[in-house]
Amino acid sequence: MKKTILITGATAGIGRATAELYAKNGWSLILTGRRLNRLDELKETLVKEFSVDVLTLQFDVRDNDAVKTAISSLSEDWRKVDVLLNNAGLAKGFSDIQDGNVDDWEVMIDTNIKGLLYVSKAIMPLMIERKSGHIVNIGSIAGKEVYAKGNVYCSTKHAVEGITKALRLDLLPHKIKVSAVCPGAVDTEFSTVRFDGDKKRADDVYNGYQPLLANDIAEAIFFVTSRPFHVNINDLLIMPTAQANTSNLLREE
Repeated sequence: MKKTILITGATAGIGRATAELYAKNGWSLILTGRRLNRLDELKETLVKEFSVDVLTLQFDVRDNDAVKTAISSLSEDWRKVDVLLNNAGLAKGFSDIQDGNVDDWEVMIDTNIKGLLYVSKAIMPLMIERKSGHIVNIGSIAGKEVYAKGNVYCSTKHAVEGITKALRLDLLPHKIKVSAVCPGAVDTEFSTVRFDGDKKRADDVYNGYQPLLANDIAEAIFFVTSRPFHVNINDLLIMPTAQANTSNLLREE
């Protein structure tokens, strides 16, 4: 029987890599994001290459009304969501907290915490009704340690860690699995977004060592969601070999 995964932030980085891997394995996909042109392009690619069913939903996870409207629009055929991947998230800014930009704080809190909650709340009733499902939250090493100038971003990922544990506890009676996949340094658009499009500064983050790639995380997500029913991977922390923690990297000349 075909399974369905819903991926937030599906149009780039980890979200896109995960969509491609699940499509390759024959899953049906509900892809969400803010950029309609990217959603359309990704859908066309996946349908052409893998002959899978793909539904796209354009919304910003920060907009609870838009989230509720999009999820409530799902037809009966699409309401059986086996896996929810809460992938949408970002970092904005890189400064001491006393010099932080409040607008950046709002974007991170609204996306990384509230957006995850909004989407989860919309999908959970569909899983509870079937007493089946798996929620996977993309956390971070930043949810386990705080690094210099990462203050509010790290705080949002610590919140994701707490929410993941709370979901697992509250959804236990409904037989719904809850997992966190927590990457270290991954070479995606993440740093470009953090530094407001400054590509040189973003590229410097990954200079001198081999970071993780989006595909590495996609493969980990697929592993987590393909375990037998009696097995749940609660928490998976993945780092590049060159990274010991948030602050210690082995950079070669």
